[in-house]
Amino acid sequence: MFFPIALQLFSVREELKADFYGTLDKVKEMGYDGVEFFTLFDERAEEVKAHLDKIGLKGMSAHIALDDLIGKTDEMLSAYKLIGCKYIAVPYLPEDRRPGTEGFIKTIEQIKEIAKKAKDKGLTLLYHNHDFEFQKIEGEYALDMLYRLIPAELLQTEIDTCWVNVGGEDPTQYLLKYSGRAPVVHLKDFVMSGKEKPKKLYDLIGIDDDTEAASEEVFAFRPVGRGVQDFPSIIAAAEKAGAAWIVVEQDNPDTGNTALNAAKQSIDYLRSL
Repeated sequence: MFFPIALQLFSVREELKADFYGTLDKVKEMGYDGVEFFTLFDERAEEVKAHLDKIGLKGMSAHIALDDLIGKTDEMLSAYKLIGCKYIAVPYLPEDRRPGTEGFIKTIEQIKEIAKKAKDKGLTLLYHNHDFEFQKIEGEYALDMLYRLIPAELLQTEIDTCWVNVGGEDPTQYLLKYSGRAPVVHLKDFVMSGKEKPKKLYDLIGIDDDTEAASEEVFAFRPVGRGVQDFPSIIAAAEKAGAAWIVVEQDNPDTGNTALNAAKQSIDYLRSL
């Protein structure tokens, strides 16, 4: 199966900030079929849509911070629907909303309400996991609990295969577990020394915490196909699971590389399969 391939634009955020439309042009020139947004950098949705149509690039999805989805629901959903996005994703939970906190159950209820509003607008809400959702609550992964408490007709998965692996599960098997509920799959590669994951992973993606920092010798992101992930198996599982899109994401370029070159290396690898 040939999958349309999108780039999560967080991967080239500095380039976008400096030259929004020029960076979209470069992404198209690399051979990507679509993009997944995480911000519009104050650009007007109408102008973004016009530019995407001009260059033949699909705005297929958008990551929107949960606080914005809660506080500016209609504004956020309407803007990205205008651009042509079919999917909206909850990208990340701050610490006070994660499994093991009092805020987690409340957060599930809030996500459910957002999902209903998204559905009313003809959009599909996704949840993009990290590794902290692989904490167990009464013997059940918090991520599975989220998907159990919010029905599939409201919430679909956006399985991030890197974080599933870091969380201790096989990305291939986890995708198959959610067959029929996995329309968008994140492909992310990495290297990690040892079996124990470093404590301070999210500092690497610009989200600080109070634990000991992880060095690139311990954990580092890589272009797709240049790390430890078995992507032929992952992509085969994505096909079996009924995925409609695969999305490349590299939170930070590897040492000596640039974000744009890493994105090009990723799609070149995927096109070679």
